[in-house]
Amino acid sequence: MSAAEGPLVVGVDSSTQSTKALVVDASTGRVVASGQAPHTVSTGAGRESDPRQWWEALCEALHQCGEPAHEAAAVSIGGQQHGLVTLDAQGDPVRPALLWNDVRSAPQARRLVEELGGPKVWAERTGSVPGPSFTVTKWAWLAEHEPEAVRATAAVRLPHDYLTERLTGRGTTDRGDASGTGWWATATEAYDEEILAHVGLDPALLPRVVRPGEVAGTVRDAHDLPFSKGTLVAPGTGDNAAAALGLGLCPGTAVLSLGTSGTVYALSNRRPADPTGTVTGFADAHRDWLPLACTLNCTLAVDRIAALLGLDREAVEPATGVTLLPYLDGERTPALPHASGLLHGLRHDTTAGQLLQAAYDGAVHSLLGALDLVLDTDADRTAPLLLIGGGARGAAWQGTVRRLSGRPVQVPEARELVALGAAAQAAGLLTGEDPAAVARRWDTARGPVLEAVERDEATLARIAGVLSDAEPLLEREPERH
Repeated sequence: MSAAEGPLVVGVDSSTQSTKALVVDASTGRVVASGQAPHTVSTGAGRESDPRQWWEALCEALHQCGEPAHEAAAVSIGGQQHGLVTLDAQGDPVRPALLWNDVRSAPQARRLVEELGGPKVWAERTGSVPGPSFTVTKWAWLAEHEPEAVRATAAVRLPHDYLTERLTGRGTTDRGDASGTGWWATATEAYDEEILAHVGLDPALLPRVVRPGEVAGTVRDAHDLPFSKGTLVAPGTGDNAAAALGLGLCPGTAVLSLGTSGTVYALSNRRPADPTGTVTGFADAHRDWLPLACTLNCTLAVDRIAALLGLDREAVEPATGVTLLPYLDGERTPALPHASGLLHGLRHDTTAGQLLQAAYDGAVHSLLGALDLVLDTDADRTAPLLLIGGGARGAAWQGTVRRLSGRPVQVPEARELVALGAAAQAAGLLTGEDPAAVARRWDTARGPVLEAVERDEATLARIAGVLSDAEPLLEREPERH
Protein backbone atom coordinates (compact mmCIF):
# COMPACT_ATOMS: atom_id res chain seq x y z
CA MET A 1 0.00 0.00 0.00
CA SER A 2 1.44 3.39 -0.98
CA ALA A 3 2.02 6.06 1.62
CA ALA A 4 -0.68 8.67 2.16
CA GLU A 5 -0.25 11.96 0.33
CA GLY A 6 -1.65 14.02 3.17
CA PRO A 7 -2.73 13.74 6.80
CA LEU A 8 -5.06 10.89 7.74
CA VAL A 9 -8.53 11.41 9.21
CA VAL A 10 -11.15 9.04 10.62
CA GLY A 11 -14.84 9.14 9.74
CA VAL A 12 -17.34 7.07 11.72
CA ASP A 13 -20.87 5.93 10.87
CA SER A 14 -22.68 4.72 13.99
CA SER A 15 -25.94 3.47 12.48
CA THR A 16 -28.89 1.49 13.80
CA GLN A 17 -27.30 -1.91 13.20
CA SER A 18 -23.52 -1.36 13.29
CA THR A 19 -20.62 1.05 13.59
CA LYS A 20 -18.19 1.54 10.68
CA ALA A 21 -14.91 3.44 10.75
CA LEU A 22 -12.86 4.62 7.77
CA VAL A 23 -9.32 5.99 7.82
CA VAL A 24 -9.08 8.38 4.86
CA ASP A 25 -6.24 10.28 3.22
CA ALA A 26 -7.38 13.90 3.60
CA SER A 27 -5.62 14.93 0.37
CA THR A 28 -7.08 12.34 -1.99
CA GLY A 29 -10.08 10.75 -0.27
CA ARG A 30 -8.49 7.32 -0.57
CA VAL A 31 -9.70 4.89 2.11
CA VAL A 32 -6.56 3.60 3.80
CA ALA A 33 -8.19 1.28 6.35
CA SER A 34 -11.65 0.31 7.58
CA GLY A 35 -13.42 -1.58 10.34
CA GLN A 36 -16.94 -2.55 11.32
CA ALA A 37 -18.69 -4.08 14.34
CA PRO A 38 -22.38 -4.80 15.00
CA HIS A 39 -24.76 -3.79 17.76
CA THR A 40 -28.21 -5.05 18.65
CA VAL A 41 -31.66 -3.48 18.67
CA SER A 42 -34.54 -4.74 20.80
CA THR A 43 -37.65 -6.20 19.23
CA GLY A 44 -41.24 -5.95 20.37
CA ALA A 45 -43.14 -2.77 21.17
CA GLY A 46 -40.06 -0.55 21.28
CA ARG A 47 -36.72 -0.12 19.52
CA GLU A 48 -33.90 0.32 22.01
CA SER A 49 -30.12 -0.15 22.16
CA ASP A 50 -27.58 0.07 24.96
CA PRO A 51 -25.29 3.03 24.11
CA ARG A 52 -22.36 1.17 25.61
CA GLN A 53 -22.64 -1.26 22.68
CA TRP A 54 -22.05 1.65 20.29
CA TRP A 55 -18.85 2.50 22.15
CA GLU A 56 -17.68 -1.11 22.16
CA ALA A 57 -18.43 -1.35 18.44
CA LEU A 58 -16.52 1.89 17.79
CA CYS A 59 -13.51 0.57 19.70
CA GLU A 60 -13.62 -2.72 17.77
CA ALA A 61 -13.99 -0.98 14.40
CA LEU A 62 -11.07 1.35 15.15
CA HIS A 63 -8.84 -1.49 16.30
CA GLN A 64 -9.59 -3.27 13.01
CA CYS A 65 -8.19 -0.17 11.26
CA GLY A 66 -4.81 -0.79 12.89
CA GLU A 67 -1.86 1.61 12.76
CA PRO A 68 -3.48 4.11 10.31
CA ALA A 69 -6.02 5.02 13.00
CA HIS A 70 -3.15 5.81 15.38
CA GLU A 71 -1.69 8.15 12.75
CA ALA A 72 -4.96 10.06 12.21
CA ALA A 73 -4.90 13.78 12.95
CA ALA A 74 -8.67 14.26 13.32
CA VAL A 75 -11.86 12.22 13.80
CA SER A 76 -15.58 12.87 13.37
CA ILE A 77 -18.67 10.85 14.33
CA GLY A 78 -21.78 10.56 12.17
CA GLY A 79 -24.65 8.86 13.98
CA GLN A 80 -28.27 7.78 13.75
CA GLN A 81 -30.57 10.71 14.41
CA HIS A 82 -33.23 11.41 17.04
CA GLY A 83 -32.25 8.73 19.59
CA LEU A 84 -32.73 9.67 23.25
CA VAL A 85 -29.66 8.88 25.37
CA THR A 86 -30.09 9.50 29.11
CA LEU A 87 -26.97 9.52 31.29
CA ASP A 88 -26.55 9.58 35.07
CA ALA A 89 -24.13 11.74 37.05
CA GLN A 90 -21.28 9.29 36.32
CA GLY A 91 -21.95 9.43 32.58
CA ASP A 92 -23.44 5.93 32.44
CA PRO A 93 -26.72 5.20 30.61
CA VAL A 94 -29.76 5.37 32.86
CA ARG A 95 -31.59 3.00 30.52
CA PRO A 96 -31.25 1.80 26.92
CA ALA A 97 -31.53 4.55 24.31
CA LEU A 98 -34.90 5.05 22.62
CA LEU A 99 -34.11 4.91 18.89
CA TRP A 100 -35.49 6.89 15.95
CA ASN A 101 -37.77 4.03 14.87
CA ASP A 102 -39.37 3.58 18.29
CA VAL A 103 -42.90 4.93 17.70
CA ARG A 104 -44.34 4.45 21.19
CA SER A 105 -44.36 8.23 21.68
CA ALA A 106 -47.01 8.81 18.99
CA PRO A 107 -49.63 9.94 21.59
CA GLN A 108 -47.13 12.32 23.17
CA ALA A 109 -46.26 13.72 19.74
CA ARG A 110 -49.90 14.50 18.99
CA ARG A 111 -50.37 16.07 22.40
CA LEU A 112 -47.26 18.25 22.19
CA VAL A 113 -48.23 19.58 18.77
CA GLU A 114 -51.67 20.55 20.08
CA GLU A 115 -50.47 22.01 23.38
CA LEU A 116 -47.87 24.31 21.84
CA GLY A 117 -49.91 25.98 19.11
CA GLY A 118 -50.45 23.40 16.38
CA PRO A 119 -48.43 22.21 13.36
CA LYS A 120 -47.92 25.63 11.75
CA VAL A 121 -46.43 27.12 14.91
CA TRP A 122 -44.08 24.16 15.38
CA ALA A 123 -42.93 24.30 11.76
CA GLU A 124 -42.24 28.03 11.88
CA ARG A 125 -40.45 27.73 15.20
CA THR A 126 -38.42 24.52 15.01
CA GLY A 127 -38.56 23.84 11.27
CA SER A 128 -40.49 20.60 11.78
CA VAL A 129 -43.73 19.19 13.17
CA PRO A 130 -42.52 16.58 15.65
CA GLY A 131 -43.64 13.00 15.17
CA PRO A 132 -42.81 9.96 17.30
CA SER A 133 -39.30 9.78 15.81
CA PHE A 134 -38.33 13.10 17.40
CA THR A 135 -36.35 13.22 20.61
CA VAL A 136 -38.70 15.64 22.36
CA THR A 137 -41.60 13.21 22.06
CA LYS A 138 -39.45 10.38 23.41
CA TRP A 139 -38.52 12.49 26.43
CA ALA A 140 -42.24 13.19 27.00
CA TRP A 141 -42.96 9.45 26.76
CA LEU A 142 -40.18 8.68 29.23
CA ALA A 143 -41.44 11.28 31.69
CA GLU A 144 -44.90 9.75 31.54
CA HIS A 145 -43.95 6.07 31.68
CA GLU A 146 -40.61 6.00 33.55
CA PRO A 147 -40.45 9.07 35.81
CA GLU A 148 -37.75 7.42 37.91
CA ALA A 149 -35.47 7.32 34.85
CA VAL A 150 -36.08 11.04 34.26
CA ARG A 151 -35.20 11.81 37.88
CA ALA A 152 -31.95 9.86 37.53
CA THR A 153 -30.94 11.68 34.33
CA ALA A 154 -28.07 14.17 34.64
CA ALA A 155 -27.39 14.58 30.89
CA VAL A 156 -29.41 14.12 27.69
CA ARG A 157 -27.57 13.29 24.49
CA LEU A 158 -28.12 12.12 20.92
CA PRO A 159 -26.28 8.98 19.74
CA HIS A 160 -23.46 10.87 18.00
CA ASP A 161 -23.15 13.20 21.00
CA TYR A 162 -22.65 10.23 23.31
CA LEU A 163 -19.74 8.87 21.29
CA THR A 164 -18.14 12.29 20.78
CA GLU A 165 -18.35 12.96 24.52
CA ARG A 166 -16.69 9.66 25.33
CA LEU A 167 -13.84 10.68 23.03
CA THR A 168 -13.40 14.22 24.38
CA GLY A 169 -14.97 14.31 27.84
CA ARG A 170 -17.08 17.28 26.72
CA GLY A 171 -20.83 17.39 26.10
CA THR A 172 -21.26 18.77 22.58
CA THR A 173 -23.54 18.44 19.56
CA ASP A 174 -23.95 20.18 16.19
CA ARG A 175 -26.73 22.13 14.49
CA GLY A 176 -27.55 19.31 12.05
CA ASP A 177 -28.31 16.68 14.67
CA ALA A 178 -29.78 19.20 17.14
CA SER A 179 -32.37 20.20 14.53
CA GLY A 180 -33.91 16.73 14.79
CA THR A 181 -34.65 16.94 18.50
CA GLY A 182 -37.73 19.18 18.45
CA TRP A 183 -36.26 21.39 21.19
CA TRP A 184 -33.72 23.26 19.03
CA ALA A 185 -35.33 26.08 17.04
CA THR A 186 -34.14 26.59 13.47
CA ALA A 187 -35.61 30.10 13.56
CA THR A 188 -33.16 31.20 16.27
CA GLU A 189 -30.53 28.43 15.99
CA ALA A 190 -30.77 27.91 19.75
CA TYR A 191 -32.48 25.66 22.26
CA ASP A 192 -36.12 26.66 22.71
CA GLU A 193 -36.57 27.33 26.42
CA GLU A 194 -40.39 27.34 26.26
CA ILE A 195 -40.50 23.88 24.68
CA LEU A 196 -37.94 22.58 27.17
CA ALA A 197 -39.94 23.99 30.10
CA HIS A 198 -43.13 22.48 28.73
CA VAL A 199 -41.62 18.96 28.69
CA GLY A 200 -39.75 19.46 31.95
CA LEU A 201 -36.22 19.27 30.55
CA ASP A 202 -33.56 21.47 32.17
CA PRO A 203 -31.39 23.14 29.46
CA ALA A 204 -28.36 22.46 31.67
CA LEU A 205 -28.75 18.76 30.82
CA LEU A 206 -28.18 19.41 27.11
CA PRO A 207 -24.89 19.53 25.18
CA ARG A 208 -23.33 22.72 23.84
CA VAL A 209 -24.01 23.24 20.13
CA VAL A 210 -20.60 23.79 18.52
CA ARG A 211 -20.30 25.87 15.37
CA PRO A 212 -19.53 24.36 11.95
CA GLY A 213 -15.77 24.10 11.57
CA GLU A 214 -15.17 24.44 15.31
CA VAL A 215 -13.08 21.85 17.14
CA ALA A 216 -15.34 19.98 19.57
CA GLY A 217 -12.35 18.80 21.61
CA THR A 218 -9.39 16.47 21.50
CA VAL A 219 -9.14 12.76 22.19
CA ARG A 220 -8.44 12.27 25.85
CA ASP A 221 -6.17 9.50 27.13
CA ALA A 222 -8.71 7.91 29.48
CA HIS A 223 -9.47 4.93 27.24
CA ASP A 224 -7.73 2.33 25.13
CA LEU A 225 -8.23 3.57 21.58
CA PRO A 226 -5.70 3.59 18.74
CA PHE A 227 -5.66 7.40 18.62
CA SER A 228 -2.78 9.59 19.59
CA LYS A 229 -3.55 11.81 22.56
CA GLY A 230 -4.63 15.23 21.32
CA THR A 231 -6.18 14.02 18.06
CA LEU A 232 -8.71 16.66 16.99
CA VAL A 233 -12.41 15.79 17.26
CA ALA A 234 -14.85 17.48 14.86
CA PRO A 235 -18.43 18.36 15.83
CA GLY A 236 -19.88 15.27 14.12
CA THR A 237 -23.50 15.27 12.95
CA GLY A 238 -26.54 13.12 12.17
CA ASP A 239 -26.33 10.42 9.55
CA ASN A 240 -28.29 12.19 6.82
CA ALA A 241 -26.35 15.42 7.21
CA ALA A 242 -23.13 13.40 7.17
CA ALA A 243 -24.18 11.63 3.96
CA ALA A 244 -24.95 15.03 2.39
CA LEU A 245 -21.40 16.11 3.26
CA GLY A 246 -20.09 12.80 1.93
CA LEU A 247 -21.74 13.48 -1.44
CA GLY A 248 -20.46 17.06 -1.58
CA LEU A 249 -24.11 17.96 -2.12
CA CYS A 250 -25.04 21.22 -3.86
CA PRO A 251 -28.49 22.89 -3.71
CA GLY A 252 -31.08 21.42 -6.06
CA THR A 253 -29.75 17.84 -6.27
CA ALA A 254 -32.15 15.26 -4.85
CA VAL A 255 -30.93 12.28 -2.84
CA LEU A 256 -32.90 9.10 -2.29
CA SER A 257 -31.38 6.90 0.40
CA LEU A 258 -32.39 3.25 0.74
CA GLY A 259 -31.48 1.90 4.15
CA THR A 260 -33.24 0.60 7.26
CA SER A 261 -35.25 3.76 6.78
CA GLY A 262 -35.82 5.44 3.45
CA THR A 263 -35.13 9.13 3.01
CA VAL A 264 -35.34 11.80 0.35
CA TYR A 265 -33.57 15.10 0.88
CA ALA A 266 -31.89 18.01 -0.84
CA LEU A 267 -29.69 20.92 0.19
CA SER A 268 -31.36 24.35 0.30
CA ASN A 269 -30.32 27.92 1.04
CA ARG A 270 -33.83 28.58 2.40
CA ARG A 271 -34.98 27.50 5.86
CA PRO A 272 -37.83 24.97 5.40
CA ALA A 273 -41.02 25.00 7.47
CA ASP A 274 -43.67 22.51 6.28
CA PRO A 275 -46.83 22.70 8.44
CA THR A 276 -48.06 19.35 7.10
CA GLY A 277 -45.15 17.62 8.83
CA THR A 278 -44.21 15.62 5.73
CA VAL A 279 -40.91 17.47 5.36
CA THR A 280 -38.66 17.87 8.36
CA GLY A 281 -36.76 21.15 8.24
CA PHE A 282 -33.34 19.97 9.36
CA ALA A 283 -30.26 22.13 9.41
CA ASP A 284 -27.29 20.72 7.56
CA ALA A 285 -23.86 20.26 9.11
CA HIS A 286 -22.54 23.50 7.64
CA ARG A 287 -24.62 26.68 7.26
CA ASP A 288 -27.50 25.64 4.99
CA TRP A 289 -30.63 23.52 5.35
CA LEU A 290 -31.55 19.92 4.62
CA PRO A 291 -35.30 19.50 4.05
CA LEU A 292 -35.94 15.78 4.38
CA ALA A 293 -38.75 13.24 4.34
CA CYS A 294 -38.30 9.84 5.93
CA THR A 295 -40.08 6.50 5.84
CA LEU A 296 -39.66 3.87 8.54
CA ASN A 297 -40.00 0.91 6.18
CA CYS A 298 -37.45 0.42 3.45
CA THR A 299 -34.86 -2.30 2.83
CA LEU A 300 -35.50 -4.35 5.99
CA ALA A 301 -39.25 -4.37 5.39
CA VAL A 302 -38.88 -5.50 1.76
CA ASP A 303 -36.29 -8.10 2.76
CA ARG A 304 -38.75 -9.40 5.36
CA ILE A 305 -41.42 -9.79 2.69
CA ALA A 306 -38.91 -11.65 0.50
CA ALA A 307 -38.07 -13.97 3.41
CA LEU A 308 -41.75 -14.67 4.12
CA LEU A 309 -42.18 -15.59 0.45
CA GLY A 310 -39.02 -17.70 0.41
CA LEU A 311 -37.54 -15.56 -2.36
CA ASP A 312 -34.23 -13.92 -3.09
CA ARG A 313 -34.64 -10.15 -2.80
CA GLU A 314 -34.06 -9.77 -6.56
CA ALA A 315 -36.68 -12.37 -7.58
CA VAL A 316 -39.32 -9.84 -8.65
CA GLU A 317 -41.88 -10.18 -11.42
CA PRO A 318 -43.95 -7.34 -12.92
CA ALA A 319 -46.84 -6.66 -10.56
CA THR A 320 -50.30 -6.53 -12.14
CA GLY A 321 -53.07 -5.15 -9.95
CA VAL A 322 -51.68 -6.19 -6.57
CA THR A 323 -50.76 -3.56 -3.96
CA LEU A 324 -48.64 -4.17 -0.88
CA LEU A 325 -48.02 -1.39 1.65
CA PRO A 326 -45.03 -2.71 3.67
CA TYR A 327 -45.69 -0.67 6.82
CA LEU A 328 -44.28 -3.34 9.12
CA ASP A 329 -43.02 -0.89 11.77
CA GLY A 330 -45.83 1.64 11.56
CA GLU A 331 -45.02 4.49 9.19
CA ARG A 332 -43.75 8.05 9.35
CA THR A 333 -44.43 9.12 5.72
CA PRO A 334 -47.38 8.94 5.42
CA ALA A 335 -47.95 9.62 9.15
CA LEU A 336 -49.45 6.28 10.22
CA PRO A 337 -47.53 5.25 13.36
CA HIS A 338 -49.98 2.44 14.24
CA ALA A 339 -50.18 0.95 10.75
CA SER A 340 -49.17 -2.58 9.81
CA GLY A 341 -48.55 -4.10 6.39
CA LEU A 342 -51.53 -4.21 4.03
CA LEU A 343 -52.11 -6.39 0.95
CA HIS A 344 -54.84 -5.65 -1.61
CA GLY A 345 -55.71 -7.17 -4.96
CA LEU A 346 -54.57 -10.75 -4.34
CA ARG A 347 -55.81 -13.21 -7.01
CA HIS A 348 -55.44 -16.94 -7.78
CA ASP A 349 -52.89 -16.13 -10.46
CA THR A 350 -50.84 -13.69 -8.37
CA THR A 351 -47.25 -14.95 -8.07
CA ALA A 352 -44.80 -14.62 -5.22
CA GLY A 353 -42.54 -12.53 -7.45
CA GLN A 354 -45.39 -10.11 -8.13
CA LEU A 355 -46.03 -9.76 -4.39
CA LEU A 356 -42.35 -8.96 -3.85
CA GLN A 357 -42.39 -6.33 -6.59
CA ALA A 358 -45.49 -4.84 -5.00
CA ALA A 359 -43.55 -4.49 -1.73
CA TYR A 360 -40.81 -2.57 -3.55
CA ASP A 361 -43.47 -0.40 -5.23
CA GLY A 362 -45.15 0.37 -1.89
CA ALA A 363 -41.86 1.37 -0.24
CA VAL A 364 -40.71 3.60 -3.13
CA HIS A 365 -44.15 5.19 -3.55
CA SER A 366 -43.91 6.62 -0.03
CA LEU A 367 -40.51 8.17 -0.75
CA LEU A 368 -41.38 9.64 -4.15
CA GLY A 369 -44.53 11.19 -2.74
CA ALA A 370 -42.35 13.53 -0.73
CA LEU A 371 -39.67 14.16 -3.35
CA ASP A 372 -41.15 17.32 -4.86
CA LEU A 373 -41.71 18.73 -1.37
CA VAL A 374 -38.03 18.65 -0.40
CA LEU A 375 -36.85 20.34 -3.59
CA ASP A 376 -36.84 24.11 -4.05
CA THR A 377 -39.33 25.31 -6.66
CA ASP A 378 -36.54 26.22 -9.09
CA ALA A 379 -34.78 22.82 -8.87
CA ASP A 380 -34.34 20.82 -12.08
CA ARG A 381 -36.77 17.93 -11.79
CA THR A 382 -35.30 16.09 -14.75
CA ALA A 383 -31.80 15.85 -13.24
CA PRO A 384 -30.59 12.46 -12.01
CA LEU A 385 -31.59 11.28 -8.55
CA LEU A 386 -28.61 10.30 -6.42
CA LEU A 387 -29.40 6.80 -5.16
CA ILE A 388 -27.48 5.81 -2.02
CA GLY A 389 -27.74 3.45 0.94
CA GLY A 390 -27.67 -0.30 1.32
CA GLY A 391 -30.31 -0.89 -1.34
CA ALA A 392 -28.85 1.43 -3.98
CA ARG A 393 -26.97 -1.31 -5.85
CA GLY A 394 -29.90 -3.71 -5.92
CA ALA A 395 -31.31 -4.15 -9.43
CA ALA A 396 -34.87 -4.39 -8.11
CA TRP A 397 -34.51 -1.16 -6.13
CA GLN A 398 -32.92 0.65 -9.06
CA GLY A 399 -35.58 -0.54 -11.48
CA THR A 400 -38.42 0.42 -9.14
CA VAL A 401 -37.06 3.92 -8.50
CA ARG A 402 -36.54 4.55 -12.22
CA ARG A 403 -39.99 3.23 -13.19
CA LEU A 404 -41.92 5.13 -10.50
CA SER A 405 -39.92 8.38 -10.70
CA GLY A 406 -39.45 8.65 -14.47
CA ARG A 407 -36.04 10.20 -13.76
CA PRO A 408 -32.47 9.11 -14.45
CA VAL A 409 -30.69 7.62 -11.46
CA GLN A 410 -27.02 8.03 -10.52
CA VAL A 411 -25.47 5.48 -8.17
CA PRO A 412 -22.27 6.79 -6.53
CA GLU A 413 -19.45 4.27 -6.43
CA ALA A 414 -18.52 5.33 -2.90
CA ARG A 415 -20.30 3.04 -0.46
CA GLU A 416 -19.86 4.46 3.05
CA LEU A 417 -21.09 8.00 2.49
CA VAL A 418 -21.95 8.74 6.13
CA ALA A 419 -18.45 7.77 7.25
CA LEU A 420 -16.93 9.60 4.27
CA GLY A 421 -18.92 12.72 5.17
CA ALA A 422 -17.67 12.50 8.74
CA ALA A 423 -14.13 12.08 7.38
CA ALA A 424 -14.61 15.16 5.17
CA GLN A 425 -15.72 17.11 8.24
CA ALA A 426 -12.60 15.97 10.09
CA ALA A 427 -10.46 16.93 7.09
CA GLY A 428 -12.08 20.37 7.05
CA LEU A 429 -10.73 20.97 10.55
CA LEU A 430 -7.22 20.50 9.21
CA THR A 431 -7.55 22.44 5.93
CA GLY A 432 -10.13 25.11 6.83
CA GLU A 433 -12.31 23.99 3.88
CA ASP A 434 -16.06 23.50 3.71
CA PRO A 435 -16.40 19.72 4.26
CA ALA A 436 -18.68 19.43 1.22
CA ALA A 437 -15.94 21.03 -0.88
CA VAL A 438 -13.53 18.44 0.50
CA ALA A 439 -15.90 15.66 -0.65
CA ARG A 440 -16.26 17.23 -4.09
CA ARG A 441 -12.47 17.32 -4.34
CA TRP A 442 -12.52 13.61 -3.47
CA ASP A 443 -15.14 13.07 -6.25
CA THR A 444 -17.29 10.92 -3.95
CA ALA A 445 -20.49 11.21 -6.05
CA ARG A 446 -18.84 9.68 -9.11
CA GLY A 447 -20.83 6.75 -10.49
CA PRO A 448 -22.87 5.42 -13.41
CA VAL A 449 -26.06 7.17 -14.52
CA LEU A 450 -29.00 4.93 -15.43
CA GLU A 451 -31.23 6.46 -18.09
CA ALA A 452 -34.78 7.54 -17.36
CA VAL A 453 -37.70 5.28 -18.31
CA GLU A 454 -41.36 6.18 -18.76
CA ARG A 455 -43.03 6.89 -15.46
CA ASP A 456 -45.51 4.19 -14.36
CA GLU A 457 -48.46 6.47 -13.66
CA ALA A 458 -50.93 3.57 -13.43
CA THR A 459 -49.10 1.91 -10.53
CA LEU A 460 -48.65 5.22 -8.72
CA ALA A 461 -52.39 5.98 -9.04
CA ARG A 462 -53.37 2.47 -7.89
CA ILE A 463 -51.19 2.63 -4.76
CA ALA A 464 -52.46 6.12 -3.95
CA GLY A 465 -56.06 4.92 -4.28
CA VAL A 466 -55.57 1.90 -2.02
CA LEU A 467 -53.78 4.05 0.55
CA SER A 468 -56.58 6.62 0.54
CA ASP A 469 -59.31 3.98 0.89
CA ALA A 470 -57.45 2.06 3.61
CA GLU A 471 -56.34 5.07 5.68
CA PRO A 472 -59.03 4.70 8.40
CA LEU A 473 -57.95 1.09 8.90
CA LEU A 474 -54.26 2.00 8.92
CA GLU A 475 -54.83 4.79 11.46
CA ARG A 476 -56.55 2.49 13.95
CA GLU A 477 -54.59 1.92 17.14
CA PRO A 478 -53.87 -1.75 17.85
CA GLU A 479 -55.82 -3.51 20.57
CA ARG A 480 -53.88 -4.03 23.78
CA HIS A 481 -54.04 -7.51 25.33
